[in-house]
This record gives sequence, C-alpha cells and structure tokens, in this order.
Amino acid sequence: MSDNILFTPFALKGLQLPNRIVMAPMTRGMAKEGIPGPENAEYYRRRAQGNVGLILTEGTVVNRPASRNMAGIPFFHGDAALAGWQGVADAVHAAGGKIGPQIWHTGSTRTGEWEPDAPVESPSGLLGPDAPRGVVMTEEDIADTVAAFAQAAADAKRLGFDTLELHGAHGYLIDQFFWPGTNKRTDAFGGATIRERSRFAAEIVRAVRAAVGPDFPLILRVSQWKQQDYKARLATSPQEMTEWLAPLVDAGVDILHCSQRRFWEPEFPEIDGEQGLNFAGWAKKLTGAATISVGSVGLTSDFFAAFGGEGSGTAALDNLYTRMERDEFDLIAVGRVLLSDAHWAEKVQSGQTASLRGFNAADLAVLA
Repeated sequence: MSDNILFTPFALKGLQLPNRIVMAPMTRGMAKEGIPGPENAEYYRRRAQGNVGLILTEGTVVNRPASRNMAGIPFFHGDAALAGWQGVADAVHAAGGKIGPQIWHTGSTRTGEWEPDAPVESPSGLLGPDAPRGVVMTEEDIADTVAAFAQAAADAKRLGFDTLELHGAHGYLIDQFFWPGTNKRTDAFGGATIRERSRFAAEIVRAVRAAVGPDFPLILRVSQWKQQDYKARLATSPQEMTEWLAPLVDAGVDILHCSQRRFWEPEFPEIDGEQGLNFAGWAKKLTGAATISVGSVGLTSDFFAAFGGEGSGTAALDNLYTRMERDEFDLIAVGRVLLSDAHWAEKVQSGQTASLRGFNAADLAVLA
C-alpha cells in the first residue's frame, strides 16, 4: 500500500485537481455581517498553499429571508458579500489552489438561541418528527428558493470559482424535503417514496445546471444521518439509494459528496459480494457518478465529540489507501485535521507522519 494514490490527479469536466484531497466544508460563523473579509480569504489561502487539492468553503447562504441559522454565516448574495467571495477565490487561485463554495439554506434548523429576522421555512413547518418550527413553504416559496440557488450558482461561476457544492445533507432545507420525518407534504413536493420527495432537490439541480451550463462541475452533498436524528436513514437498501440518488445525477449532478461519521463503516451488510462498501462506494456503484467520501479521516474520534469541546488524536491512513486503491470512491474530504494543521496534506505527501497533528477543539474558535 502507498499514499501515492492520494496524490494522483483527478479531472472531471473543467475541474483539474492535482490530488484527491478535498477540504470539507466546515461552518465557521466568522463572516462579520455575513460578508467574507481578508481574514476569511487568508484562512482558505493557507489550505491551498498547504497542497489541498480542492477547497470546499463553509456553507454560504442563498438569498432567502431566513436562510441561515447563526450570525456570522456568510451570504452568497449582495454586492458586498460577493465581492468578499471574489477575494477568497482570488486568494486561493493565487496560491495555486482550486475552490468551490458550498451553497446552503439551513431550513428550520437552529443553533443556540439566535433567530433570523423572518420566520424559518421548511417543507412542513417541522424541525424534526413531531417538532413544529417555522412556516410551511408555499409553492411560490419553493419556486423562489429554486431561483435563489440558481442565481447563487451563476454568481459562483461568474466570480471564477472552479466548482460549487449544493448542501443537501445533515437535516438542512434540501435534506428536510428528502426526509419523511420533516416532509409531510401531499403536493408534488411530498410523497411516500424517496424518489417523490427528491423533486425539490432535482428542480434545484436542473435550475443550477441551466445557470452554469453543461461543462461546469456540480457537487451535491448528501447524508443519511440528520443533526435532528443521528440514526435516520433515507435508504435502507441499494434499491432505495438508487431511487434517491440516480434522479439527481440524471438532473445534472457530477459528484456526490457522501457524508458519514466514519468513512470506513459499511453502508449496508454484505450484498451481492460487495462487503464493506461505504456510503460513497455504494453511491458510485449505483449511479456511476464520481464520489467524495468523508468521515473522521486521520483521527481517532468522530466530529460529534468536537461539539462537546473534545479534541482527537491521529489515526493511521492505511484503510483510506486501501479503499482508494480499489477505486471505491474518487476523492476524500478532510475536515478537522485541516482546521488544526493547514499543511496536513503536504506532510502526508512528503511522509512526515511523525509531525501530523490531531484536532484541537480550541481551533474551532479561530481562523488560523
């Protein structure tokens, strides 16, 4: 086994990456008045300088009245915020990196006691099963939200980003349409099957694809788990996963970013001899799309411990090398270790394993 597989090029449409390492999107909440500034640009530039193949930014929200759930989350609309993002993209490109914004709407979720100025919106006015919060989106709200995602995508391309990611995971708005626990609609955006509940996401993908054209690479982040219920599952079988993800790939998604807590865990029991495939592995097998895997790479504990202020030690990468060498997935996203060490990727490439650092929870509070 070798770490060389991590440092082979990857190409898809107009996206040309020098290696397979992706900086995972991580909410920082440090954009004053929603506008990225020089300190945000420098934060991302350091990771590009540290040889990260592709940087995906923290979630940045579309132009809806209550699209974010925490002060300090950046906007991806308005002249000032877009000028700030231009500065971020330029800084990363000047360091030789590639970058895409993660486009977001937080739905009815909340963080602490902070509240937006307008009521939060969601498919059925629910935060989770039997947990009312906010307002039910009308069909006009849905159409306006689809248009807001498309405008953000057009702006991302205009600003010179290399790709973009739609956040359709973790119990936020798009995921709230997927999940029967939060989507009780009886119109065309609801339904008993995951394919029916995927219509909202598919319409966003089609609108985004129309806005950016056929050659701009489009990533969609998806997850089984929700912050409202870590044990939630949208697909309990490969057939259900195909019904969920294949229509989204058909609508225009190029890369599925498959979020799980621990990348080495199998998504299903052994089926048809495919023992041990993780979420990204199954998504690639079933849809033919390229995939990004993620989940506690290089660390001894998953990210939920970080919410309680816990750090994490380093872990070996042998399992990652094995899975990538057998082509289970195409790219690997790394989160917390890059918060604590902007040069993690170049250390791995040069074999400086003794100098690899784990995750220090104090790093969540700074843009280092």
